[in-house]
Amino acid sequence: MSGASVPPRRDVGTTGPNGSDNVKTVRVSVLDLSPVPAGEPEAQALRNTLDLARLSDNLGFHRYWLAEHHGGAMVASSAPEVLIGHVAAATERIRVGSGGMMLPNHAPLKVAEQFKVLEALHPGRIDLGIGRAPGTDQMTALALRRSRQAMFADDLPDQLGELLASAGSRPWPDDHPFRHVRAAPTEVPLPPIYLLGSSEYSAQVAAQNGFGFGFATHIAPSLAVDVLRLYRERFRPSPEFPEPSAILAHAALLADDDEAARRLAAPARVAFRRLRAGRPGPIPTVEEALAEGGEPSPNGGERVIVGSPETVRGRLDELLGASGADELMVLTTTHGHAERRRSYELLAEAYDLAPRTSSTAT
Repeated sequence: MSGASVPPRRDVGTTGPNGSDNVKTVRVSVLDLSPVPAGEPEAQALRNTLDLARLSDNLGFHRYWLAEHHGGAMVASSAPEVLIGHVAAATERIRVGSGGMMLPNHAPLKVAEQFKVLEALHPGRIDLGIGRAPGTDQMTALALRRSRQAMFADDLPDQLGELLASAGSRPWPDDHPFRHVRAAPTEVPLPPIYLLGSSEYSAQVAAQNGFGFGFATHIAPSLAVDVLRLYRERFRPSPEFPEPSAILAHAALLADDDEAARRLAAPARVAFRRLRAGRPGPIPTVEEALAEGGEPSPNGGERVIVGSPETVRGRLDELLGASGADELMVLTTTHGHAERRRSYELLAEAYDLAPRTSSTAT
């Protein structure tokens, strides 16, 4: 799309259908949940997001996506539609989007209007990533969705249809009660849509509708390769996506050497353990996490890739090659913001991204 910069992409080897080696290029992007460090207010996590977005723009990353989670404590990313506007205004060339908007939590018309406004203000730089999970616990989800019927509705295709029709991207059925509804600003197109998921279902819906697709490898690592391949095999071209656009999203943490990275990964390991035990809280310090038994496995485990740039790049490239993904999107969580910044700096170096110089730099 016009107005969006295209940074250099790193070559990744893949295996062709006849066993031959192919070479394709992948873009590298950032997924941010605005993690809340212990000892700091949640508002600081949002300021950290703006700082990391500026850094990511300067380092040459392709996209910066903001997640939707509710309930606070561990992450502060409750309103991606608001953060996207601030991040886009604070950066110059990087694409900015939702990773993702949990559509069942919202009226499709309102999502269409929000993202048309964002597209109008930042043309060619906005993405609309959509998920179907609540992004929170059951009671908070009920508060968001307002009824128990909505809690258990499985109507993502209908919601997507309303989103596209209200945005003017697809026609309303002649007998639909909303057939005269139009999302404003009417002349502004809806940004590109990516469905996000960790199972075959979202991949199939994305493929059938000609959307982009992002797979959450950090949630279901064993399914990533097969589901991303399924998306590519069943993809039907659309005006927005003449070809499939597959993103492999994964959690990773880089440091100067493997031992340092394993140590820095301990806070996220403990924070997610507490979350699964029903005790969500901010990301603990490294010392607190290690004292609680947060020392990760030597390679970080399947859900997060931990190590030096060489270690992390090698494992990520294996997944990219096997899945045929077009893009890598990395989520990094640790207590210290400086260490999180450094992890993305090392990732940019590992993938040979071309740094950008801000036009406002003095």
